[in-house]
Parts: sequence; C-alpha cells; structure tokens
Amino acid sequence: MFHLREHRAREEFWEGVRDQSSVAMGIGAWALMTGVAMVQSGLSVLEAVLMTLIVYAGSAQLAAVPMITAGAPMWVILAAAFCVNLRFVVFSAHLRPYVMHLPRWQRLVTGYVTGDLSYVFFARRFPHVGATPDELARQQAYLMGNCAVNYVAWMSMSMLGIALANAIPLAWGLGFAGILALLGVLCSLASSKLRVVSAGVAGAAAVAAWALPLKLNILVAIASAVAICLVLEKLRPHEPGTGASHA
Repeated sequence: MFHLREHRAREEFWEGVRDQSSVAMGIGAWALMTGVAMVQSGLSVLEAVLMTLIVYAGSAQLAAVPMITAGAPMWVILAAAFCVNLRFVVFSAHLRPYVMHLPRWQRLVTGYVTGDLSYVFFARRFPHVGATPDELARQQAYLMGNCAVNYVAWMSMSMLGIALANAIPLAWGLGFAGILALLGVLCSLASSKLRVVSAGVAGAAAVAAWALPLKLNILVAIASAVAICLVLEKLRPHEPGTGASHA
C-alpha cells in the first residue's frame, strides 16, 4: 500500500487499525463463506482467486456467482453487480474532497481498497475535510490504517475459504455465518430511518420475487429500495436553510 511507512508514523493510522479491528472477525467470516461459495458454486480455484483479487467486493461476488453458474446472460450479471455496488458511487462522491490533493493513481488505489465499513468509520471520524495539508495527511493515514485491516482480513480469509472449499461441508453452516456477517454490516449502516426503510423494502421485495429465475429477485430488491427511498426523500420536508437532508 502506497506511502504505508509515512502513514504508520501517524497516530491516526493506528486509530484506524483499532477501529476496523473491532469488526474484522465479521468481515473474516463473510470472506471465508464467500471463498467457499465461489468454489462450491462451480468456479475453478484460479477463477475464484482472480475474482477475489480483482473484484474485491463480497456482495457483488455473491450476487454474480449464482448467475454465472446458472448461465445468465452477461448483461444480467453486470447489471446485478453494478446495482449492488452503486453505493460506492455515493461513497466516492463524499470522499472526493478528502483525496483530491492526491495523484490520480493514489485516488484510484484508495477507491479500490475502501470498503463499506472503512467508509463508515472514516465518515464518522472525520465529518469535515481537513483545512491544512497536515490535517489531510492525518485523515488519509486513518483511512489507510482502516483499509489495511479490512483488506488483510478479507483477502486472507477469502483465500482460506477457497483453499478449504472442498474440505468444508456446507452442513457446517458457513452460509448462515455469512448471513450473520452481512447482518452485522447492515446494522452498522442502518444509521437513519430512511436506511432502515430501504433495508426493509429490499428484504421484502427479495422474498416476494424469490421465484424469479437467474436470481433476478436481487435486481427487484435493489430497484424497489432505490425507488421507495427516492420517493420518500422527495416527499420528506427539509428544515429551512439546511438544504437537502442526507439519508
């Protein structure tokens, strides 16, 4: 990871490490389950490894793998992965002022390694962009410390899941462990009423559309949640002088 030595010299780096370490076990359980699921769904070990290293997005991987094995058209797979990862567009828009002082390649790497909880921890820790180069450097150090733990936890456990996929029976309940890990992530992100509503709508829509082929119920769930949130955000009154409120 770039400039890691400089980041490690700052207290904020280790603060980020400590914050992300508090959820590393859940991330590891999710990664282990994802690694096992990819191989047991029919991907080769090489394909699973490459998907882990290149995609680095558990929700997108879990959404795409059943469609790949079911022989879904490429546009359906890409559309599902795109919709599942739409949240990162919002994350990137918010983080843009924090990283615009960096060269483009560093911004790209930062975007690649930033996960859901890394963004959540960072946004909570630094609600405002640093006003000086030193403050910006401290913020970047925190983000990199946070992302380093997330990356190591995900990659190590995902690779372990891939390696042990044929030795670990599904009866061990790894799928349930993965669900618990996802619920932990979901609960940490449900920080407003609108987000709680979106999660409820998505869950209900996914169950209602369960019978659709090619796992299209995932697309239905995403579309339903986005649509209802856009409507509610449009109808919700805003406080004078504050502009649009945030979800």
